[in-house]
Order: sequence, then C-alpha cells, then structure tokens
Amino acid sequence: MNSSEFRKSAHELVDWMADYMDNVSSYPVKPDIKPGDIKKLLPGNAPEKAENFDSIFSDFKSKIVPGMTHWQHSQFFAYFPTGASGPSVLADMLSSTMGAQCMIWLTSPAAEELEERMMEWLREMLGLPSDFTGVIQDSSSSSTLVSLLTSREVHSQYAVNQRGFDGTEKFRVYTSSQAHSSVDKAVKIAGLGIDNLVKIKVDENFQMDAHALEKAIEQDIAMELVPLCVISTIGTTSSTAVDPIRDIGEICKKYGCWHHIDASYSGAALLLPEMRWMSEGVEMADSFVFNPHKWMLTNFDCSAYFVKDKDALTKTFSILPEYLKTPEDNLVNNYRDWGIPLGRRFRALKLWFVIRSYGVEGLRQIIKEHIEISRWVKDQIENSDEFELLAPVPLNLICFRYRPKGLKDEDKLNQLNTQLLEGLNKTGEILLTQTKLNDKYTIRFVSGNNNTSLEEVKKGWNKIVSHAKSLKV
Repeated sequence: MNSSEFRKSAHELVDWMADYMDNVSSYPVKPDIKPGDIKKLLPGNAPEKAENFDSIFSDFKSKIVPGMTHWQHSQFFAYFPTGASGPSVLADMLSSTMGAQCMIWLTSPAAEELEERMMEWLREMLGLPSDFTGVIQDSSSSSTLVSLLTSREVHSQYAVNQRGFDGTEKFRVYTSSQAHSSVDKAVKIAGLGIDNLVKIKVDENFQMDAHALEKAIEQDIAMELVPLCVISTIGTTSSTAVDPIRDIGEICKKYGCWHHIDASYSGAALLLPEMRWMSEGVEMADSFVFNPHKWMLTNFDCSAYFVKDKDALTKTFSILPEYLKTPEDNLVNNYRDWGIPLGRRFRALKLWFVIRSYGVEGLRQIIKEHIEISRWVKDQIENSDEFELLAPVPLNLICFRYRPKGLKDEDKLNQLNTQLLEGLNKTGEILLTQTKLNDKYTIRFVSGNNNTSLEEVKKGWNKIVSHAKSLKV
C-alpha cells in the first residue's frame, strides 16, 4: 500500500468510524450467533497472493462487525464500561502510525516525558499523595502482579529474584472475598501459592472486615508465617463495595505488610472531591491503580499505576544488558524497568488528548452525571414492590433482583432472575451481567459509557420491567 492508497483508504475508514460512533446504538448490542459461526466465514488458509484493501474492508463490515458485541451501545449496561472517545481514538491512530517502541527514553524521548507528566496530572486530579510516582501499565491485573512481585522482593531483600524460593519464605497475601479474580492469578504467577492467599470475610456492605484481617494476620504470625501484602479494593467488581482503606493501611503499617489498592473502575470517581471519602488513608498505601480505560473515556489499554517507593519497583524489574545501556540512564525514567514487559506502547498520548479535550472539569461532569443517573434507577427499585436492591449504591452500579410479591423461595428467585437476565440478553436490545451476593443471583446494571444518558437508562429500565412482568412465576 503506497501513501496515496493509504490516504484514500484512511479517509474511508475514518468516515466509517465516525458513522459508527454516531450509529452504534442501531446495532444489536450483542450478536445472535453461536460459537464457531464467524470462523466458518473465514478461509481455512492464508491467501497466497495479496488482496486489495477494498475487499478486506468489505469483509470487515460484512463478517466481523455483525459478530461484535458493541461496548459503546447506549443499552450496554454489562460488566464495567470500556472507555472510548474521539480524541482517544485519534491519538491511538497517531501512535500506531508512528509505530514507536517506548521502552526507554532514548527510543522515544517525548513518549517517556509525556508519560511522566501525565502521571503527575492524574496524581493531582485524583488527590493522591505527592510522594506517589506513576507509570502506565497495560491493566490492573498486571499492576496487581507488579505489586506482589515488588512486595516479595522487598520482604526477601531481593533474594528471591537472585536465588529463587528456598522454602523458608512462607509468605501470606490477604484480600477480601469480594476481590477481583486477578488477585488469585497474580498470587499463582508470583510463585506464592494459591494456598497462601487468605480471603477475608466482608461485612453486610461487602467491604473487607478490618478486624477479621488483623485477626488473620495475627494467627499467621503465631504459626510463623510471614504477612506479605494486603490487597484492598475501592469499588469491587460485583458491587463496587469500598474497603476501609484507612483501617487497612494502619494494620499494614503495624505488621509491615505492603498495601496495594485496586481502584480499577471506581478510582475515576476520585476526580470528584466529594467522592474522596473512598480513598481516605491512601497516603499509607504502597501502591495504587486505576484504569482510565474504564470510566475516563480513554481507549483500552491504559492503567495508571502509582507506587510510593519507585526504587523498590525498579530494583525488582531492572535488567540492563549491554545493548540497552544509554548515556541518559541516570537522568531519566526508563519505563522498561517499571513493569513486566520490555516493549511498551505510546499510551500516554491518548491520555494527553483526552484530558486536554475534556478538561478536568468536563471529565468530572461526565462522571457526576453517570452517578446521578444511576440514582434514578436506584429510586425506581426502592419504590417498587417487585424489585429489590441487593447492595449499597456508592457509585453507578445497581445490584438488584426481581422479586414478585409472595415469592420467598430463594432457589426459585435465583431461577427466575437467571431467566430474566438471559431472556433480556437474548433480545439483542440490551446487555446485562450477573453476580452472586449472599448466594443470591444478582443482576448488575452499570451505566457509564460515552453514550449513557438518562433517556437511554430509562429505556433500559423499562425493558427490564416489561420483560420481568412477562415471566411466568
């Protein structure tokens, strides 16, 4: 493809992209297909000869788009939203065009320095401590693993990296029973052993019980086990429960544990000063992560990871072969030493575009509106005789179930709500997901993508009510 062909095709793609953004809600939110349906449309072997771009783009529109779930659809109320916006998409296009490898300062000086500044901006925007230093990771899952590996090396005085485990470490990791599954995965990958992950019970609001945490730590110390790390959550996946950060921080300080805060989704709400009750005590934490690629209009992937002791982080991950040494090493942040991969994308560019395009005030207003819109759904449920809330609503996730009058059998209620969710999702007009809270099948309704509006949320809620009333009880 020469530059003139690229220019022509690029214009066609951008026109399609703009149309898609305008009309995404005209698609079924979820395709009505079975596993394998898309693969059947694709040739079994790669083409021997080049194909023209018009043919490739045509197949994209006819074979791929109809098989996609549309995360920016106005009736997408599932999981947590994925960030997307025009400025972010355009920045990603520029980054892809340059094809930059941003592993060290020398390979892309502007990328390194822009990332450094963007993390300083985010730190101030969220009201995080000034002694936190930030770096962009690919995901919160990677960030949790980075924290565990760093805490492992700090506690072992970097001996595990040098000689491996010798069987004397006996490390223990603590998190709540509502924590994300990435904690389990990170514990396994870090070589700590899933048997050494202690799940702490939660209270009636699904927040970690700090007293139970301290008791578990004391019991482990009595058995000559070593408390290594506590992973708390600001906004759990199931219910956006907020763990008592200050209490946990004080316990970690008392027993010498690393404290990592996972604020993957809900951390964006800290843009609002009135929501910073969630992070009270964050100054005692060792590391903190949130994802602009969820609720801050920034396309995946972009995970903002902050650490108090950056020397501990870089000492854990630094590898310096001769071919990576540069004269500037002692003057700059070489981010290849701040996480797992050597290679790094130019993610800071889309953050820069988004923050400048909306301004801090604009981003705050969007998040505030999403929270206020969710209050409307909350009010509908609280004023209904046939629906009930199953968790508090600190942000914009509503956890509820359908409970017709007179129906008290929990098994039947679970079956009925399973039927309700699956029936709604099968229509292709709306998408919701589920969780289990206190063994109750729970429907999750989260409104937070770029196309969220009160009008669309009302439409979605009316679909839920209408479908529920059509079910045989």
